[in-house]
Amino acid sequence: MTDAAEESVAGLNVSRETFAKLREFEALVRRWNSAINLVSKATLADLWSRHIVDSAQVFSLYPPKAQSWVDLGSGGGFPGLVVAILAQEMKPDLRVTLVESDLRKATFLRQASQALGVPVTVRTERIESLAPQNADVLSARALASLADLLGFAERHLRADGLAIFPKGARWAEELAQARTMWAFDPYSRQSLSEAEAAILEIRNIHRARQD
Repeated sequence: MTDAAEESVAGLNVSRETFAKLREFEALVRRWNSAINLVSKATLADLWSRHIVDSAQVFSLYPPKAQSWVDLGSGGGFPGLVVAILAQEMKPDLRVTLVESDLRKATFLRQASQALGVPVTVRTERIESLAPQNADVLSARALASLADLLGFAERHLRADGLAIFPKGARWAEELAQARTMWAFDPYSRQSLSEAEAAILEIRNIHRARQD
């Protein structure tokens, strides 16, 4: 890790220690994946760019004043645990909560955070029954349709908070469909990890008026 380029992740310049933690996390995911399928086997060979870089670009969008970040359906820790690793260096006052109802995956998240020395709160509960989190930032990756995610955001995001949802090639269709049920202010960015994918930043979420 002597090359400075190796210390840049999704355009973020990080210390060698943080970069090493991300690599250690990558190794942990590979080690556990055969037992509990944290990521699809088809993407395992490209784990760094498909999952870690993809998650790091989500963290790069955090509002400077954010104090709490809640990641829904954290699974193998994407983006939530990557967010926590980066925040430890770049925004140490950020409280990160990972919500994962699958007990095996939640166990992985707890053990990985302990092994990496990265503080997180892991909640092994269903999103629908979890007490409202009042998060400054809410994220979810490969979890549900945008319309469903906005329902989760209505419950768990502060009124002035920011939802950050990575979406695949059909993101524009999801956006249009969500507008039939929700009123919100979206901003889309092209994903760094997939040309046709997008990162949606969404604010001011309300149920659409039914005339």
